[in-house]
Amino acid sequence: MRNTVCCLAALLATLCSTAAHATSWELKPGSDNRLEFTATFEQTPVTGVFKDFRVRFDFDPQKPDSNRLNVSIRTSSADMANPDINQAIAGKDWFDFVRYPEAVFDAKEILDAPGAAGYRARGTLQLKGHRQPLVLPFSWKPEERRMEGEFVTHRSIFDIGTGEWKSSNAVGDAVTVKFRIQLRELP
Repeated sequence: MRNTVCCLAALLATLCSTAAHATSWELKPGSDNRLEFTATFEQTPVTGVFKDFRVRFDFDPQKPDSNRLNVSIRTSSADMANPDINQAIAGKDWFDFVRYPEAVFDAKEILDAPGAAGYRARGTLQLKGHRQPLVLPFSWKPEERRMEGEFVTHRSIFDIGTGEWKSSNAVGDAVTVKFRIQLRELP
Protein backbone atom coordinates (compact mmCIF):
# COMPACT_ATOMS: atom_id res chain seq x y z
CA MET A 1 0.00 0.00 0.00
CA ARG A 2 2.78 2.40 0.94
CA ASN A 3 4.56 1.71 -2.38
CA THR A 4 1.34 2.41 -4.27
CA VAL A 5 0.91 5.76 -2.51
CA CYS A 6 4.57 6.67 -3.20
CA CYS A 7 4.20 5.72 -6.88
CA LEU A 8 1.01 7.75 -7.22
CA ALA A 9 2.66 10.75 -5.52
CA ALA A 10 5.67 10.49 -7.84
CA LEU A 11 3.42 10.22 -10.90
CA LEU A 12 1.35 13.21 -9.78
CA ALA A 13 4.50 15.28 -9.15
CA THR A 14 5.80 14.39 -12.61
CA LEU A 15 2.51 15.32 -14.29
CA CYS A 16 2.30 18.62 -12.40
CA SER A 17 5.87 19.58 -13.24
CA THR A 18 5.28 18.74 -16.90
CA ALA A 19 2.12 20.86 -17.04
CA ALA A 20 3.84 23.83 -15.41
CA HIS A 21 7.02 23.78 -17.51
CA ALA A 22 8.14 26.87 -19.32
CA THR A 23 6.37 27.30 -22.60
CA SER A 24 7.29 29.53 -25.49
CA TRP A 25 4.60 30.92 -27.75
CA GLU A 26 4.50 32.93 -30.96
CA LEU A 27 1.82 34.60 -33.02
CA LYS A 28 -0.27 32.04 -34.88
CA PRO A 29 -0.34 33.00 -38.57
CA GLY A 30 -3.70 33.19 -40.27
CA SER A 31 -5.57 33.76 -37.02
CA ASP A 32 -7.88 36.62 -36.25
CA ASN A 33 -5.09 38.68 -34.66
CA ARG A 34 -5.72 42.35 -34.09
CA LEU A 35 -3.49 45.18 -32.86
CA GLU A 36 -5.36 48.45 -33.01
CA PHE A 37 -4.84 52.02 -31.86
CA THR A 38 -7.48 54.68 -31.32
CA ALA A 39 -6.79 58.40 -31.20
CA THR A 40 -9.18 61.32 -31.43
CA PHE A 41 -9.48 63.89 -34.19
CA GLU A 42 -11.59 66.88 -33.17
CA GLN A 43 -12.82 64.76 -30.25
CA THR A 44 -14.05 61.97 -32.54
CA PRO A 45 -12.43 58.52 -32.11
CA VAL A 46 -10.36 57.39 -35.10
CA THR A 47 -9.09 53.81 -35.13
CA GLY A 48 -6.24 52.26 -37.05
CA VAL A 49 -4.56 48.86 -37.05
CA PHE A 50 -1.07 47.48 -37.42
CA LYS A 51 -1.24 44.62 -39.90
CA ASP A 52 2.29 43.26 -39.48
CA PHE A 53 3.61 42.40 -36.02
CA ARG A 54 5.37 39.54 -34.26
CA VAL A 55 4.92 38.25 -30.72
CA ARG A 56 7.12 36.00 -28.60
CA PHE A 57 5.82 34.99 -25.16
CA ASP A 58 7.92 32.86 -22.80
CA PHE A 59 5.92 31.92 -19.73
CA ASP A 60 6.46 29.68 -16.73
CA PRO A 61 4.25 30.44 -13.72
CA GLN A 62 6.72 28.54 -11.51
CA LYS A 63 9.73 30.62 -12.64
CA PRO A 64 8.68 34.25 -13.00
CA ASP A 65 12.29 35.35 -13.60
CA SER A 66 12.31 33.47 -16.91
CA ASN A 67 9.13 35.07 -18.29
CA ARG A 68 9.30 37.43 -21.25
CA LEU A 69 6.99 39.17 -23.69
CA ASN A 70 8.38 40.70 -26.88
CA VAL A 71 6.26 42.42 -29.52
CA SER A 72 7.76 43.95 -32.66
CA ILE A 73 5.64 45.98 -35.03
CA ARG A 74 6.41 47.06 -38.58
CA THR A 75 5.28 50.69 -38.37
CA SER A 76 4.61 50.94 -42.11
CA SER A 77 1.85 48.36 -41.67
CA ALA A 78 -0.29 51.02 -39.93
CA ASP A 79 -3.63 51.34 -41.70
CA MET A 80 -6.23 53.95 -40.82
CA ALA A 81 -8.62 52.93 -43.63
CA ASN A 82 -8.04 56.21 -45.47
CA PRO A 83 -5.33 56.59 -48.17
CA ASP A 84 -4.73 60.28 -47.37
CA ILE A 85 -4.29 59.62 -43.65
CA ASN A 86 -2.10 56.58 -44.38
CA GLN A 87 0.16 58.75 -46.53
CA ALA A 88 0.34 61.44 -43.82
CA ILE A 89 1.24 59.07 -40.97
CA ALA A 90 4.16 57.70 -43.00
CA GLY A 91 5.90 61.09 -42.84
CA LYS A 92 8.38 62.64 -40.40
CA ASP A 93 5.70 64.39 -38.33
CA TRP A 94 4.03 61.08 -37.51
CA PHE A 95 5.58 57.58 -37.56
CA ASP A 96 8.44 58.38 -39.99
CA PHE A 97 8.44 54.89 -41.52
CA VAL A 98 11.77 55.38 -43.31
CA ARG A 99 13.82 56.27 -40.21
CA TYR A 100 11.86 54.17 -37.71
CA PRO A 101 10.57 51.04 -39.44
CA GLU A 102 9.94 49.14 -36.22
CA ALA A 103 8.38 49.68 -32.80
CA VAL A 104 9.24 47.20 -30.03
CA PHE A 105 7.76 46.37 -26.64
CA ASP A 106 10.06 44.19 -24.56
CA ALA A 107 9.13 42.98 -21.06
CA LYS A 108 11.27 40.74 -18.90
CA GLU A 109 8.92 40.86 -15.95
CA ILE A 110 5.45 39.29 -15.97
CA LEU A 111 3.51 39.85 -12.75
CA ASP A 112 0.19 38.57 -11.46
CA ALA A 113 -2.43 41.31 -11.58
CA PRO A 114 -5.54 41.56 -9.48
CA GLY A 115 -8.87 41.47 -11.25
CA ALA A 116 -9.82 40.32 -14.70
CA ALA A 117 -6.57 41.38 -16.39
CA GLY A 118 -4.68 38.42 -14.98
CA TYR A 119 -1.13 39.65 -15.64
CA ARG A 120 0.99 42.75 -16.11
CA ALA A 121 4.05 42.85 -18.34
CA ARG A 122 6.54 45.45 -17.13
CA GLY A 123 8.87 46.55 -19.88
CA THR A 124 9.91 49.23 -22.33
CA LEU A 125 8.18 50.53 -25.44
CA GLN A 126 10.54 51.80 -28.12
CA LEU A 127 8.88 53.93 -30.78
CA LYS A 128 10.28 56.56 -33.13
CA GLY A 129 13.64 56.61 -31.34
CA HIS A 130 12.17 57.04 -27.85
CA ARG A 131 12.15 54.45 -25.06
CA GLN A 132 9.54 54.64 -22.33
CA PRO A 133 8.66 52.29 -19.47
CA LEU A 134 5.27 50.66 -19.88
CA VAL A 135 3.16 48.32 -17.77
CA LEU A 136 0.92 46.30 -20.06
CA PRO A 137 -2.11 44.60 -18.45
CA PHE A 138 -3.28 41.50 -20.28
CA SER A 139 -5.28 38.33 -19.91
CA TRP A 140 -3.79 35.00 -20.91
CA LYS A 141 -5.96 31.97 -21.56
CA PRO A 142 -3.57 29.09 -22.29
CA GLU A 143 -6.40 26.64 -22.98
CA GLU A 144 -7.59 28.96 -25.78
CA ARG A 145 -4.05 30.16 -26.58
CA ARG A 146 -5.45 33.69 -26.54
CA MET A 147 -4.00 36.92 -25.16
CA GLU A 148 -5.91 40.18 -24.87
CA GLY A 149 -5.11 43.56 -23.43
CA GLU A 150 -5.50 47.30 -23.54
CA PHE A 151 -3.52 50.31 -22.38
CA VAL A 152 -3.39 54.06 -22.88
CA THR A 153 -0.27 55.97 -23.85
CA HIS A 154 0.40 59.48 -25.11
CA ARG A 155 1.64 60.23 -28.61
CA SER A 156 3.63 63.28 -27.44
CA ILE A 157 5.96 61.04 -25.40
CA PHE A 158 7.16 59.48 -28.66
CA ASP A 159 7.03 62.61 -30.86
CA ILE A 160 4.15 61.15 -32.85
CA GLY A 161 2.45 64.17 -34.37
CA THR A 162 5.00 66.98 -34.47
CA GLY A 163 5.14 70.26 -36.36
CA GLU A 164 1.64 71.59 -37.00
CA TRP A 165 0.22 68.48 -35.24
CA LYS A 166 2.12 68.90 -31.96
CA SER A 167 -0.80 70.57 -30.19
CA SER A 168 -3.50 68.28 -28.89
CA ASN A 169 -6.24 70.69 -29.99
CA ALA A 170 -7.12 68.83 -33.20
CA VAL A 171 -5.54 65.41 -32.53
CA GLY A 172 -5.80 64.29 -28.91
CA ASP A 173 -2.66 63.24 -27.05
CA ALA A 174 -4.06 60.06 -25.51
CA VAL A 175 -3.97 56.90 -27.64
CA THR A 176 -5.68 53.67 -26.63
CA VAL A 177 -3.99 50.48 -27.81
CA LYS A 178 -5.93 47.20 -27.83
CA PHE A 179 -4.89 43.74 -28.90
CA ARG A 180 -6.45 40.32 -29.23
CA ILE A 181 -4.12 37.65 -30.50
CA GLN A 182 -3.97 33.90 -30.96
CA LEU A 183 -0.67 32.18 -30.17
CA ARG A 184 0.82 28.81 -30.99
CA GLU A 185 3.23 26.85 -28.85
CA LEU A 186 6.78 26.62 -30.12
CA PRO A 187 8.33 23.15 -30.25
